[in-house]
Amino acid sequence: MRPTYAAFSESEHRQRLERARQMLRANGIAVCISVAPEHLYYFGGYDSWVSVNSPQALIFAADGEPTLVVRDVDLALPRETSWIADVRSYHLITDDVPGLIAQVAREKGLGDGRAAIESQSYALPFALGQEIARAVAPAELVDCTESLSVTRLIKSPAEMRYLEQAARYAGLGLDAARRALKPGMTEIALAGVVESAMRAAGSDYWSIPTELSSGPRTPGGHATPRERPIEPGDLVHLEFAGVSQRYHAAAIHTMSLGQPSKQARDLYHRARQSLAAGIAAVRSGAPVGDIEEASLEPLRKVGLEGNAVMRFGYGIGIAFPPIWLEPLQITRGLDQVLQPGMVFVLHAYIQLLDERLGVVQGGTYALTPSGLKMLAGGGDVALDII
Repeated sequence: MRPTYAAFSESEHRQRLERARQMLRANGIAVCISVAPEHLYYFGGYDSWVSVNSPQALIFAADGEPTLVVRDVDLALPRETSWIADVRSYHLITDDVPGLIAQVAREKGLGDGRAAIESQSYALPFALGQEIARAVAPAELVDCTESLSVTRLIKSPAEMRYLEQAARYAGLGLDAARRALKPGMTEIALAGVVESAMRAAGSDYWSIPTELSSGPRTPGGHATPRERPIEPGDLVHLEFAGVSQRYHAAAIHTMSLGQPSKQARDLYHRARQSLAAGIAAVRSGAPVGDIEEASLEPLRKVGLEGNAVMRFGYGIGIAFPPIWLEPLQITRGLDQVLQPGMVFVLHAYIQLLDERLGVVQGGTYALTPSGLKMLAGGGDVALDII
């Protein structure tokens, strides 16, 4: 029987797991000890954020059934969402969690070979990684962070439906911000309006705090809201995500409360040109570096390339705190290429630190077989003056 709150069918999870198993076979790896919550969800359907304070693992080999290891206090959670039948538990502090993980890995055939693990995941603190390495010895732990993560980049039709729902939540948040923004309103109050609108509509919780800044705080690319009253003429930068079944769609938008200064208006215009140039370069098969290069060309002409300090884009999809980024990076220095079915954030950011002025504009996009589709955010539009 399908678990009550399962987001996907067991067959879809098993198809995903088979792609991971192909990676194990291709690399001569005996067992995978997956600890990243996004992979426990993607492959096993297990929806839980608690990896940040309680070790969890999905353990599987090239064949056979997988095993889920969770803390005893959370045993009810896999029953709600996961198709996995073999669930083992431990008691925090008193039980040997690395020993339990090693025991399960050996049951699945781990001898003195290699075991894959996401050594770059925030869910694997250095101390825990060392303990697991000692417990599985003489087997060797090898990093599989990227090789597991890339299996998530091409979205299925079911995943796209959740992303489109997440985008609708983000749109409601942006609409609420436009209606609510007024002189004297604090950044925190505006963020509260955005978050309340999305939650009231049904959004799941988001993996990154709402980023919102105004006026002289706008050069802070990842600034969270403060008790600063928003004043007439201020630019207001918002970045937040709607979430459906852990799938995130980020809305990114800069608006102005009343008429902005000429400098602010001009800076927004340059950011919009950058965003449009990058978007124009997006196509199936496009190298990610070429897309960022295209976004920078309008800024080079006016001496602002050095002020565009953010990557132009990144993949987005399943996420748990503290981040919502996938391994796709739309920036120079990488050899990744875009493919249909990928979903990503594109944004143009210009920072004038000494002038205490910044603009970020963009949103979430899907590359479909018929072209680029915007899902959420402000996008390539004229400055939104409230």
